[in-house]
This record gives sequence, C-alpha cells and structure tokens, in this order.
Amino acid sequence: MTKSETLQYLTDHGIAYELTTHPAVYNMEELDAVALPYPEFDAKNLFVRDDKKSHYYLITVKGDKRVDLKTFRKAHGLRNLSFASPDELAALLALAPGSVTPLGLLNDAECRVQLFLDAEFDGQIIGIHPNDNTATVWIPAADLVSLLRAHDSPVEWVTL
Repeated sequence: MTKSETLQYLTDHGIAYELTTHPAVYNMEELDAVALPYPEFDAKNLFVRDDKKSHYYLITVKGDKRVDLKTFRKAHGLRNLSFASPDELAALLALAPGSVTPLGLLNDAECRVQLFLDAEFDGQIIGIHPNDNTATVWIPAADLVSLLRAHDSPVEWVTL
C-alpha cells in the first residue's frame, strides 16, 4: 500500500490518526532533526530474520531504545537473529529501507512476519510511518494491534 492507500485503510477501519509530514528520513538520527509533536512516542523498527531465513520479525520499540538482538532472541526462544536484506523487506512487506513500519504488515498477505511491540506503547499512542518515510502517523497503539490482528498478523507485546 502507498501512503495514501494506508491512510485510507486507517480511515476505512475507523482508526483515528494524526499525520505529521516531513522530509524523507532514513534513520533515527535524521528523524531527530524533524520537529515532531510527540517525540516520546516515536517508534524505531528493526526488521530481522533468523539464521535459517525461515522466520521474520519486526521489532518495534520506542525511538530512544537500543535492542541487543542476542539478548532479545534468548528471551524469546528464537534462533540467531540478523537484519533482513532490502530484498527481503521488499518481498515480504513491500517496503524500502527507511520506510519500515508495523503498517507494512498489512502488505504481508501470508502473515509471515511477526511483530514484537514494545510494551511501553501499551495504553499510549505510537508514531509510525504510513508505509512511506515522508510522514509519521500517530495512532493509539491498541488500535494498531487490533488492526494487525484483524489482518491475522502475529503481534506480541514485549518488555525490553
């Protein structure tokens, strides 16, 4: 889905959102230069895979957090993890590097990618790209989880 299709999808599913447009950003450092209305709720997304390339995960955390993949995989009983390639990102989520977002799971027709969502977003809003890195959409995290689960995407709240 394009940015406009994603926003229409949110509207069609009764998800209230606030949109902040900005120049394209490709990492958290570039995003720091953007004036965001809710910077404490901005998300960082790590698209990873196991060492057999058979399981894919999106780890979404608050923007100021660091994720130790070794510790994370041990805590969740996963195989060794590494970052997925841009080709894998395009094939599974139809996204380009810099545009990674939980909303990309709506492009995952086979629901192969599991979302691990930082529990600190529970009961809060979350700022994520609408499948395009020229905007941030602010939605209640619970609405995001409900939307993805209705799509049959596996979602798990995690404490990091």
